[in-house]
Amino acid sequence: MIASLRGTLLAKDAERVVIEAAGVGYEISVTATTASALPEPGRGALLHVAESVAMYGGGVTLYGFLTPCDKEMFLTFRDCVPGTGAKKALEHLDKASKSLPDFRRAVLDKDAKVLIGVFGFTRKTADKLIDGLKDSIAALNFPGAERLAGARGAGAAIPAGAMGQALSALAALGYNSAEARAALSAVTEEHPGEALDAERIIRLALKRL
Repeated sequence: MIASLRGTLLAKDAERVVIEAAGVGYEISVTATTASALPEPGRGALLHVAESVAMYGGGVTLYGFLTPCDKEMFLTFRDCVPGTGAKKALEHLDKASKSLPDFRRAVLDKDAKVLIGVFGFTRKTADKLIDGLKDSIAALNFPGAERLAGARGAGAAIPAGAMGQALSALAALGYNSAEARAALSAVTEEHPGEALDAERIIRLALKRL
């Protein structure tokens, strides 16, 4: 089983990339967010990989992720949400990756409104995700989850989903995921305990971009 691939990025588009490792070119399905974060073709790249075997004797498809957390979330979507195959799990991950800690919190809080309004799921899918993930997502830990939880415990009034809204807005303005997340992390660390709504978070983040 292939767990990760490191090699030269030969080609990429919004849905797939090709990485050459040990003289073999591997085609890997990715989210648009992952593709945009990878370097230009010709440079080195590392992806964490999950394999999916098609039913009825089909071939093996590789799915690639920037971090082990993204891979774990993908596998959780695929294995825990009824009727969700690998392709649909990748679509879910692309939406949830706006802010995995906030997505996790929305599921645990059974907050369908956040899943719909911030992450872009339909009402039917939001209900399915809450029901399918309620027993498994609590065990998942994402970078930033502990920091957000600590901020709430210290009296910060950051609503669940505020960071996700800010991340979505920055993406709409053309900033890539890595830039936006770094700016949002800096805002949270520099304003501990403050009541930051999404609008103010965005304004503060833009000063760092």
